[in-house]
Amino acid sequence: MPGTELTRKQHTLGGIAGLALLAFALVYRFFPGVLHIEPMPEPQVATSVPGYPAAPWSALKPPTTPAPSAAPQAESGTSFADAVRMGPPVPTTKEVAALLRKAAAAEKEGALFEPKGANAVALYREVLVAAPNNQDAEAGLERIGGALRDWTIAAIERGDEGAAQRFLALYAELPHSEQELAKVRARVRTLREVLPLLARAADQVKAGQLTEPANANALATYRAVMKLDPGNRLADAGLATIERSYLDRALAEAARDEFAAADGTLGEASAIRPGSQELLETRLRVDGIRSQRAATVLAQARSALDSGDADLAEKLAKSAQAISPDLAGLDAFNERLRNARLYASFAPGQVIRDRFLDIAGSAPPMVVIPTGEFVMGSPADEAGHQDNEEPQRRVRIDVGFALGQSDVTVGQFREFVGATDYVSDAEKLGGSAVYEESTGRIAERRGMTWRNDYAGGRANDNLPVINVSWNDANAYAAWLAARTGKQYRLPTEAEFEYAVRAGSTTRYPWGDGNPGKVVGNFTGDGDRSPTKRSWSVAFPHYSDGYWGPAPVKNFPANPFGLYDMDGNVSQWVQDCWHDNYVRAPRDSSAWVNPGCERRVIRGGSWGSDPDQVRSAYRTAAPADTRSARVGFRVARTL
Repeated sequence: MPGTELTRKQHTLGGIAGLALLAFALVYRFFPGVLHIEPMPEPQVATSVPGYPAAPWSALKPPTTPAPSAAPQAESGTSFADAVRMGPPVPTTKEVAALLRKAAAAEKEGALFEPKGANAVALYREVLVAAPNNQDAEAGLERIGGALRDWTIAAIERGDEGAAQRFLALYAELPHSEQELAKVRARVRTLREVLPLLARAADQVKAGQLTEPANANALATYRAVMKLDPGNRLADAGLATIERSYLDRALAEAARDEFAAADGTLGEASAIRPGSQELLETRLRVDGIRSQRAATVLAQARSALDSGDADLAEKLAKSAQAISPDLAGLDAFNERLRNARLYASFAPGQVIRDRFLDIAGSAPPMVVIPTGEFVMGSPADEAGHQDNEEPQRRVRIDVGFALGQSDVTVGQFREFVGATDYVSDAEKLGGSAVYEESTGRIAERRGMTWRNDYAGGRANDNLPVINVSWNDANAYAAWLAARTGKQYRLPTEAEFEYAVRAGSTTRYPWGDGNPGKVVGNFTGDGDRSPTKRSWSVAFPHYSDGYWGPAPVKNFPANPFGLYDMDGNVSQWVQDCWHDNYVRAPRDSSAWVNPGCERRVIRGGSWGSDPDQVRSAYRTAAPADTRSARVGFRVARTL
């Protein structure tokens, strides 16, 4: 039946068309990007309302406002039936397009609510009556609503309650988020609470009541505002004014060098607006003033030290440190000052040589010895220990001194004798004790003087001078003092042992056992005399190549830079002899009794057995004693 077939085809086509239309509506509603329809261009406008100045739209448009061309999105939970009922936007007619153009023009001119019936809000609403869901009209109203929200917040922040209320009422009538509206309303209510407090604080600032009296001052009032409305800009500006008064005071105190007061004032300021940029910048300025002032004072300290006034230099350095404890260069200056006091501006380990003031020549090279402390003497269980080496005691070397780099040489002593016509004790008393190869002993021989070597031959100038008494050594040191104007003398016993040990605490300077390598001129079982004699008691498996004294500086220096401190020749020191260390000084001074006849000899020699080479070993002899095994070196107080 043709009619029936036609009717069925029509029904089928109608059903297909209906489904297609429904599908189109759903896709357009929920996936607008798939079916892109070119929107009307967004007008670039400036918007204003009575009581608020016009501003570029880009500055007022709320960030959450959707683009006008975006189709409305179905809210979460929208059902399929609701989506069908909502349907697509009504197509734009000529009349609707004309209304949109008028609305955009009114918005551009700032005519948002006036004049009546011809303002942007009214025109956009008229569009929505004629064309529900029109995207451009909805976007326009949302844009204006967002601006009103922002204007309300701006009015709140500048403390204009009237404007905030007007803008809030208008904002409530336009598309908005209920949550956002509630937040803005709460801020307007807070503004009503804090305005009287802000007025009171302003009066207190005008009256100079910034921090006093207690609980009735601008600081307390502004803090009350901040408690009610954290981040309130007017309160923060008020706090900044109070903070500025503290910061200005701190800068003035720093300018007067009252840095402790400035630090205290900055501490008070830090409680007003913690971490503020102004506070940080002022701290930097105060620190800059502090550093500059401290550097100036330190420069004055350097000048004082250069001129030889160590006391004034120290006083100025302490002032610089009080101003700026971490001042660059302060540690180096204090070390220099310490060296000036302890070492006459020399440095430990430095080799110095004083020139004579009245004649040509100079003193022997001297090594500046570092100050410190050590345990003097030996413990009872040390091999070779003697009772005169106890009780052990800690001795402090706190006075700077220098010690001869080597023993005084024959040549150096010859210079002294030539300049003074000095007659030594050996010459006065007729001779000295020298080594006899025939017997292998040290024995007295007439005619022996400082000019002779250990066996009685002519001594070379680079050998350590021997056959000299304590009196001769002391006379040489006094001559050096007179020629140089410096405090030359014999070393004290404490200074000598300190220098022998050079930081060691063992039996010998190198350790507790036999030397593992050649370190000095000692008795070794490998040494031989000219007639092949050997030592009956000596260091086993050791030979230094000398029988008798060796030229000075022939063996390695010790850690202090001194040669032949232990070995080669024993040496006179300044102290009188005492049988033990009971009541001995605990500093580096000499232990001297007026009129004492016996003096101390320290250090091993080329003919000493191993027990006599120990660091603690000491012996005594009358001040006029001469021997082929004993010489000396000089010391100088710095």
